[in-house]
Amino acid sequence: MEKLYDLYLKHPQICTDTRNIIPDTLFFCLKGEHFDGNQFAAAALEQGAAYVITENTALAGNPHCIVVPDSLQTLQQLAAYHRQQLKIPVIGITGTNGKTTTKELVAAVLSRAFRTAYTKGNLNNHIGVPLTLLSITDSDEIAIVEMGANHPGEIEFLCNIARPGFGLVTNVGKAHIEGFGSEAEIVHTKKALYRSVMRDNGTLFVNINDSKLRDGLNYDKVIFYAQGGEENILGMSPYLHIRVAGREVDTHLTGSYNIYNFLAAAAVGHHFGVPDEQIAEALSQYTPSNHRSQINEIGTNTVISDYYNANPTSMEAALRNLSKLDHPHKIAILGDMRELGPISQEEHRRIIHLCEELGIDALYVGPEFCAQKAEHCYPDVHALNQVLAENPITGAMVLVKGSNSIHLDKLSSILS
Repeated sequence: MEKLYDLYLKHPQICTDTRNIIPDTLFFCLKGEHFDGNQFAAAALEQGAAYVITENTALAGNPHCIVVPDSLQTLQQLAAYHRQQLKIPVIGITGTNGKTTTKELVAAVLSRAFRTAYTKGNLNNHIGVPLTLLSITDSDEIAIVEMGANHPGEIEFLCNIARPGFGLVTNVGKAHIEGFGSEAEIVHTKKALYRSVMRDNGTLFVNINDSKLRDGLNYDKVIFYAQGGEENILGMSPYLHIRVAGREVDTHLTGSYNIYNFLAAAAVGHHFGVPDEQIAEALSQYTPSNHRSQINEIGTNTVISDYYNANPTSMEAALRNLSKLDHPHKIAILGDMRELGPISQEEHRRIIHLCEELGIDALYVGPEFCAQKAEHCYPDVHALNQVLAENPITGAMVLVKGSNSIHLDKLSSILS
């Protein structure tokens, strides 16, 4: 590993995709269910990679090829080794909902005072976390590592690589039940971040209003945040107007649930000495991307794009938020929630009933919703587009939310 690390120090950029090759990089040939990066080792060298880490033994004689038993495991080991050399604070963030938004907000705040490295996009899995760690350079003063999970033990595994000295779990809800088996297992898996930080005598940031995260936490290095909870919301029109860091802040995010993400970012900023004025300014200037609580005026409609992902907890929160917003004509376009396993039928049925209870007109997309015989349900986005082309939605506030695999981004009748 020392020899590979020496090569990494000379060629500190990592690449895993020949479509985005970076000259003078280390190229790791990763394998997946439908691809094998080892087939592209030669192409990577031709495109300028300095060295290729591959499992292809036929390349053992090439001085620019490092043959290993498992390329992914080698990437993870290299990342863990690099982490051991780092002397800067590393903050781990996980949770069922809001972890990417919270990570972005924390990064915005800390960047006011530090050179901050952080997870780009949602590269938060067994590949993304190593890539994030290996992107941290000597010039960085603090790092934020987002960690996601869809099966038991995954957060513990990622923590063993990232070794965060600070930990924040946004919340725990119903998601990936198919992989976890139960909500109790989700709680246990997410709290692995707490256990890892506590093992290293680090510091935890904990939402004081969340009993799942607060109760039973016997540890003295805890910073509780979110005192007052949603009382810190001063208005929604539809953007959140909040009280944070002792100031009133106009934000570019909608959703009352996002107040906890803002308060988490402020708590982290306070701990690391970012002035209140800078915290407030960073939060006011943050603009969401990747279809997470984004608001756009499209034609005559106000569209809340929140369709990067969905689970029962986030779906309910988005619908309840929509019900609170002041608009005469509100519509929800909801796509199936995936990976729910045995609770899928029950949860899709519950969302339909919730729309009825809240008085929200809804259009449903996907086989899971259709299986509940919901009114105004369509098998896919193409079918809904055809209907809306003849009966367009106008003058409405439209919430668009569903799992990414439902492809609500192709809802051309609303989003363009």
